[in-house]
Amino acid sequence: MTLAGIIAILLFLGLIIGDWYQFTTLKSWACRYGCPLAHRRNALDSHPAHALSHAFYKSGALPLPHGIARWVEDQQVIVIRPYYQLFSLSFRTAWPLKGTIDVNSDGDRLLLHLSKRIPWSSAILTLLWLAFVIGGTFTFAVLFILDGGLSTVGGFFWVIGITALGLLVLAGGLILLSFAYRLEDSRLMQVYQELLDVLTSPPITNSDNSTNP
Repeated sequence: MTLAGIIAILLFLGLIIGDWYQFTTLKSWACRYGCPLAHRRNALDSHPAHALSHAFYKSGALPLPHGIARWVEDQQVIVIRPYYQLFSLSFRTAWPLKGTIDVNSDGDRLLLHLSKRIPWSSAILTLLWLAFVIGGTFTFAVLFILDGGLSTVGGFFWVIGITALGLLVLAGGLILLSFAYRLEDSRLMQVYQELLDVLTSPPITNSDNSTNP
């Protein structure tokens, strides 16, 4: 029984590690991996012809001040994510965000459709936790009432106390989720804005300023 529990824990950890690896990698086969949360659209009018061909290196990667972008040409997708430094002093949450940008051409414009994504393990575990807190609190209250718990004053206050505790835990979790999303979203959008600045910057041309004697 103990061995089965250890194997289950190792398998669970392996699934989470594999999920985060597929999420953080910028390989073409995993560019759309992750649970989509929000979307944003932009249209670029400045220098659309050179924007993608000149912005990225031959490897398709584009280092940015606070993150990295990769152009997947065969799928017409740009993947962006903030830098993940192992020994960084910046606070990291369990809900990191990356962006998948679908690129389309509309005449002389580039249409960008940004999808913000989090790891599937983070999304699933968060939903399970919310279901556990809400379902556990509601189930306890209903079963306690059906067993005659409200027949006494003490039982009445007991139900009120457990329900209030469940709501307090739920509120604390929602506040934590809101804080984490705002923090990670600000990091992602910083990288996204840096990418837009590169794509809308004028092309660099070499000019011969030498004069003939």
